[in-house]
Amino acid sequence: MSARSLRITLTVLTVAGLGIAGYLTYVHYAEIQPVCTAGDSCIKVQSSIYSELAGVPVALIGLLGYISILGLLLARENENTRFAMMALTLVGFAFSGYLTYRELFSIHAICEWCATSAAMLTVMAPLSIWRFLRDAPSTSTPSRSPDRPALESTSSVSVGTISDRAKS
Repeated sequence: MSARSLRITLTVLTVAGLGIAGYLTYVHYAEIQPVCTAGDSCIKVQSSIYSELAGVPVALIGLLGYISILGLLLARENENTRFAMMALTLVGFAFSGYLTYRELFSIHAICEWCATSAAMLTVMAPLSIWRFLRDAPSTSTPSRSPDRPALESTSSVSVGTISDRAKS
């Protein structure tokens, strides 16, 4: 997978996660029930004690996380942005794993929105690790202005001029 297609894949997954987290944040603050095909399980998860962390909705935490990841994907790529993105996706993956554990063993209900977000982070985590560990993107020849030739061509012209003078 090329660096470009890897970045596009991560961006698509991040935008989808942003949509899910944004919807769940809206549901929380609008105090409405989420659309759910699995009966009352989304409502049960969204109204559980695990739906907030220190009074902050986990959906909002997810939204902020996805916004941060998207910002890093849109920023100029370098080792620091790739590292920060890898760290954020790993934290998101671990937190989603914890929340999925709570859904299964404490709440006894699965929110399909949450499970979809967790699945996306499960894909994003190894992709961001791979992106970080890959060699730095190849850099092309630095831009030059047309009136300033490259050093190599200048020296070859100079050498040519010196040798032409030596022959005369």
